[in-house]
Amino acid sequence: MRTRAGLTGYACVSSFIALNTGPVTSFARTPTDQIRADAERLSHIILEMQRCFVLHLCKELAPGNVSFPQFFLLAYLDRKEVLSMSEIAKKMGHTTAAASGLVARLEHLRYVMRSAARDDRRKVMVCITPKGSALVSRIREEMVGNVMKILNHLTPNEQKAWLQIYSKIHDYCQSK
Repeated sequence: MRTRAGLTGYACVSSFIALNTGPVTSFARTPTDQIRADAERLSHIILEMQRCFVLHLCKELAPGNVSFPQFFLLAYLDRKEVLSMSEIAKKMGHTTAAASGLVARLEHLRYVMRSAARDDRRKVMVCITPKGSALVSRIREEMVGNVMKILNHLTPNEQKAWLQIYSKIHDYCQSK
């Protein structure tokens, strides 16, 4: 028996198995087993989506020599007016010394500026520059364009469901 692609049924199954890079799970027997199987499949999908988006983002950031943590900091600073080094360290999950190194590189590229706080000269404050905001805006626009391409493959109901689900996940992650 040959398929339209010219493969036998066995070869077609073998090709599918070779292409499926996700974890192999057995048929779920209980609700917990089903949740586990779904979680395994979703974890694979999330990793693949992140890889896809990160690879594209990497190509965009490479010309400016900005790392992912640096870009994430810039994006966060773009939404805030000014942050202290300790606030940056907390947000990034780094020590203050590590955050200082991150900021120093961005300052060298003229994406951020550091200054002393008015009320306490020992406190270092960081704000994004217009050049940094322009980089964030350009990359965000590119990301929006990529998400729009994905949304065009979904029905309006699927688009709304995706937004609702991602919003719930985002809220959960922000609460942690």
